[in-house]
Amino acid sequence: MALSTAVSPHPEVPVQEDRPVYVIGGGPGGLATACALRARGVRAVVLEKSDGVGASWRRHYDRLQLHTTRRLSALPGMPIPRSSGRWVPRDGMVRYLEAYAEHHQLEIVTGVEVSRVEPAPDGSGWLLHATGGRRLTGSAVVVATGHNHTPRVPDWPGLATYTGEFLHAAEYREAGPYAGRDVLVVGAGNTGTEVAVDLVRGGASRVRLSVRTAPHIVRRSTAGWAAQYTGVLVRRLPAGLVDLLAGPVARLGVPDLSAHGLPRPGRGLYRRAKEGSIPVQDAGLVEAVRKGRIEIVAAVEGFEGAEAVLADGSRTAPEAVIAATGYVPALDGLVGHLDVLDARGRPLVHGARAPHTAPGLYFTGFTNPISGTLRELAREARPIAKATARHLTRTRTRTPH
Repeated sequence: MALSTAVSPHPEVPVQEDRPVYVIGGGPGGLATACALRARGVRAVVLEKSDGVGASWRRHYDRLQLHTTRRLSALPGMPIPRSSGRWVPRDGMVRYLEAYAEHHQLEIVTGVEVSRVEPAPDGSGWLLHATGGRRLTGSAVVVATGHNHTPRVPDWPGLATYTGEFLHAAEYREAGPYAGRDVLVVGAGNTGTEVAVDLVRGGASRVRLSVRTAPHIVRRSTAGWAAQYTGVLVRRLPAGLVDLLAGPVARLGVPDLSAHGLPRPGRGLYRRAKEGSIPVQDAGLVEAVRKGRIEIVAAVEGFEGAEAVLADGSRTAPEAVIAATGYVPALDGLVGHLDVLDARGRPLVHGARAPHTAPGLYFTGFTNPISGTLRELAREARPIAKATARHLTRTRTRTPH
């Protein structure tokens, strides 16, 4: 059966006798999986709550570039154009995702948000509750809403009465509004450090970076060798061995910033990466810290009036606070009742493995591997499609006609 192409604004989901595989989320993972399903002759309908594919990419800050190389960030069946550069910028990634959907003639329905997935009443397939009172029945479901779905803000005492400007990094776009202002960035991951560097370059009068745990810092590329290449090579090695090798390399490549309040981490790089703490790729942080343009301060413990209270007992009164405190997958309402999530609200299994309690339900894009998220979700698209096709074959065999 030929699939209709593409992205049209707010159409009704096509109704037909067969039950498609519904892919929830029109980001890279959802598009890659839909493409792989189509290649196997399986009808896949992508449900995207926004008005276009790659919605999360459109919302990122202006200066964002991939930390992974163009070649290792492409989805199956279509390379990213060389014109996007080695480190693809935000807008280049959005254009690529749009072109990918069109090139593969993916069936994408926009303006539809799925709120709950549950077994279909007849015991075959899945029932999806979506916006506008829609009740959609699919033969299988792939959840591709992403690792970074909903901004997380710690429950800081006094935050509700903080009198300065407060925003999550998800709302930050560019440094212009903060020129000449005193800004505190909370969180020393890749987003927080890049926002801090952007603020310095954009003319903020003072930039402080609140750090709870010192991050591992790596060069994005050394003599043309991308840090991602190393991540790919070591991803299956024992964490202890990788940490043993990474220590000397880090000392050679990145200067000691202890005198500036940013000591070398005590725990190994790969052990922390496996726990979800990916190394920070230096996008100007090291130079800015060494020159005193970014000041390192202790973790934020709360707020009192115009002041942020820090873990070392000190206080600071920035004009604006930008919380780069991460995201949560926010899957509880969608699938939490199916016993498929761990204590942190993340899928118990992902990729081609479906939970034992939920055959025909798959998850993609919920890990943050050292080898690159885009590379890994692209690699797991085909196995998910293969597993889904197998599941459908078994289901049809068991279903009486």
